[in-house]
Amino acid sequence: MKLKHIVFYVIFYVSTLSGQNGDFEVKLFPSGNHFLPFRGNVKESKLGILYYPDNGGLKVDIGNSIDLLEIKYPSNNSRLTFGIEFMAYAYSTNYEEQRLQIDAVDGFFGGNATFSKRDNDSKWFLRFRFIHNSAHLVDGNWWKSPYPRDWGKPGGPIPFTRDFAEVYLTNEVTYLNINWRYYSGIEYAIHLRPKDQKKLILNTGIEIHNINLLGELWGAKTNIYGSYHFTLNGLNKYSGNNNIQAGIKFGDWSGKGVSFYFSYYNGFDHFSQYYNERISKPGFGFSVDF
Repeated sequence: MKLKHIVFYVIFYVSTLSGQNGDFEVKLFPSGNHFLPFRGNVKESKLGILYYPDNGGLKVDIGNSIDLLEIKYPSNNSRLTFGIEFMAYAYSTNYEEQRLQIDAVDGFFGGNATFSKRDNDSKWFLRFRFIHNSAHLVDGNWWKSPYPRDWGKPGGPIPFTRDFAEVYLTNEVTYLNINWRYYSGIEYAIHLRPKDQKKLILNTGIEIHNINLLGELWGAKTNIYGSYHFTLNGLNKYSGNNNIQAGIKFGDWSGKGVSFYFSYYNGFDHFSQYYNERISKPGFGFSVDF
C-alpha cells in the first residue's frame, strides 16, 4: 500500500472517531502554523533574502507550509495537524554587469504531521516530514562562462535528488523570562543521487527569544532572538555543520512580522549542486512571516 493511501485512511479513521466521541475536535484549514519552522535549518519553508558580503551573492528563500487538517484533544491539551509544504531557495550572483543572475536552485515539496502536548511548564512537539529535494543549475551559471558557452561549475549540472523522511522532537519552555526551544532530529534518505551522500543525517539546535527588552514599536511587539543549528552529515565520513543566527523580529513571535538578522554558516554548501563543497560565510538577511 502506498504512503498516500495510508495517510488518507488514518485521517478518515480519526475523523470518523471524532464524530462519535466528544473528546475530538476536527477542523479543516486551521489558521496559523502549528509548528514554526526552525530558523537555523535551511530545509524549512521561509520567505526572505540573505546577503553574503564576501561576494555580493544572495540566498533567496520562497516557500510556505500550510496546515490542512487539525484534530484537537481538549481533555489532555494535545493537538495533531497534517500539512503540506512547498519551498525553494536560489543562489543569486552578480557577474560583470549582469546583476541578480540565478546560479542554482534547490526545490522541496512534501507533507508533514505534527503532534503537540502541553504540560504544566512546557510544550512538546513531535514532527514527521516526508520531503522531495531536487537541485538544478540555472542560466546564471551558464553565463559565467565566456564563449563558447559552458557551465561555470566544473563538470556542469548533476542530477541531484534526495527523498527523505525526518522526525524531530522539540520542547518549548519559558525560563528566566526567556522563551527557549530546543530540539533534535534525524533525517534518513530513502532515495538519493549521487550515491556518495550519507543516508542518515543528525540535527540538533536551540532557539531563544525575549519580548521584554525593547517593548513595542508602533503597536507591534519586538523579539530579540538567537538560534544555533548543528547538522552532522557528510560524504565518505561525517562532518559537522554550524549555523548561527541573531536578530530582531517585529511582530508576534508566532504570527505575522518581519525579521532582520545576522548569520554565520560553516559547513557543506546549502545549494545541493555544490553539495560536496564546504563553505564559511557570514551574512545579513531579512525574512517575512505571514
